[in-house]
Amino acid sequence: MATVGLLTVAAYIATQMLSDILSLKIALVAGLSVDGGTFIYPFTFTLRDLVHKQLGKQAARVIIVAAGAINVIMAALLAFVTWLPPDPTWPLQEAFALVLGPVWRIVIASILAEIFSELTDTEIYSFWVRYVTRKAQWARVLVSNAVSVPLDSLIFCWGAFGQWWGLFPEGLPGGTVWSIFWANVLIKGIITLISLPGIYLVPEKNLRPE
Repeated sequence: MATVGLLTVAAYIATQMLSDILSLKIALVAGLSVDGGTFIYPFTFTLRDLVHKQLGKQAARVIIVAAGAINVIMAALLAFVTWLPPDPTWPLQEAFALVLGPVWRIVIASILAEIFSELTDTEIYSFWVRYVTRKAQWARVLVSNAVSVPLDSLIFCWGAFGQWWGLFPEGLPGGTVWSIFWANVLIKGIITLISLPGIYLVPEKNLRPE
């Protein structure tokens, strides 16, 4: 079972990193503006639940903070490599810088959203297990995600794209930010429902009260 726990932690970290990279692309889906990370990031909540279920609340907290730190390091490394002078025979420096050169406002908003929403998810999940029921495991995932998904979208969308009462004039208009927010919540909600059965993939090992 230790192998299952390790694989779950690895999948969580990988999904966090991929979602941050994919968030650099803003797509238009069914008339809604959606960042690319939206299509994979919701799985991190179920993976976090699996870590919590297998390894306990403290382990869940540790991987959340660790994932945030890893994403900061990833962004810093991408910024460093972008800054390095390109070999004159390599023609893709501009494309590399435009795509992978980090926009720090988006990076910071994304990491803050991840940490706050996933720590909130941890507390709600723990409360449900301790004080409501250990049965109907899908319910603990659904309830915790119902709070953490909108919270994540709110912090990320307004942190990354909002004008903040004119403090960031380069930000998007409020209507556009709310459009991205609702699209995020809708798509993440659908993916949450799809990933819901995943909570049954591993046995519950942390049977003591948290």
